[in-house]
Amino acid sequence: MPMPPYPVMCYAVKCPHHAAFKIAARWSDGITDELKTYYLACHDCLAKLYALAVTKRSVCRLAPGETLDAPGIYDLHRGERDKTLKRREDLEKHSAKPQSDNSA
Repeated sequence: MPMPPYPVMCYAVKCPHHAAFKIAARWSDGITDELKTYYLACHDCLAKLYALAVTKRSVCRLAPGETLDAPGIYDLHRGERDKTLKRREDLEKHSAKPQSDNSA
C-alpha cells in the first residue's frame, strides 16, 4: 500500500506554510553527485533562508576530492528527482539583495 502524500513544510522556525522551494548546493565526491539540501522554504521565508544557506556554505569544510557549489534555489515539486528540479537563478539574484525587513 503506497504512503499517502504528506505536507512538506517550510524549515523556518514557527513558519506554518508549505515549502515551495529547495535551497541546495551541488555536491560531489568525484564519483557521485547530488543536491545537498540546506533548507526547504516557502515564498515568505525564502530570502532569509537563502542568506543563511550562503553563510553555512562559506564555513563548510570539505574532504579531499569533494566539491560543493554555491547554494541555489530550486522549484520544489512532489515526486521529482533532484536532477529534474528547475533552478531559479532569478530568485537567487532577488534574494541576494539586502533585505529592508529587520525582523530576522
